[in-house]
Amino acid sequence: MEARSGTHPAVFLDRDGTIMHDVMYCSDPAKVRLFNDTRDALGRLKQAGFKVFVITNQSGIGRGYFTEADYRAVEQEVNSQIGTELIDATYFCADAPDAASARRKPAPGMVFEAQRDHDLDLSRSFFVGDKRIDAQCGRNAGVRTILVESGCETHADVDHGADWKARDLTAAAEIILRHAS
Repeated sequence: MEARSGTHPAVFLDRDGTIMHDVMYCSDPAKVRLFNDTRDALGRLKQAGFKVFVITNQSGIGRGYFTEADYRAVEQEVNSQIGTELIDATYFCADAPDAASARRKPAPGMVFEAQRDHDLDLSRSFFVGDKRIDAQCGRNAGVRTILVESGCETHADVDHGADWKARDLTAAAEIILRHAS
């Protein structure tokens, strides 16, 4: 897929471990717990002119652990807690890890879909996540990358593959706002 230049800068966010507490294969809306800083950090990014997208692998669907309807109920709860004005769109991939997929992170397919759908300028965009595959996805899409330490992977003393590391989403937003062009 070829990237093209659009009008709007964007921030692409992983869901579990980045904007909400990681619940293994979350299929229950009652288990959605946003990090305390999520709304404020996203509000600052939106105020600075960024479009905001959630890019999430949901292999629990492909593995048969839960249904797409279960996922949609969780997505609706996330949006309800964040507020629909702070998320421009959510893209998810239901493929299991062993499936050949151009959409499943670290492949950049979902980022390119968002780019086409929303006229995004990837050269001015960022990807924030808690796992190395998030950094790889961002790099594969040609955006700058930040790994947050709020998820389940630790990034100390390893090549994490991201441009920056941040303690949480607030620190990531500060990096983005400092390096926005």
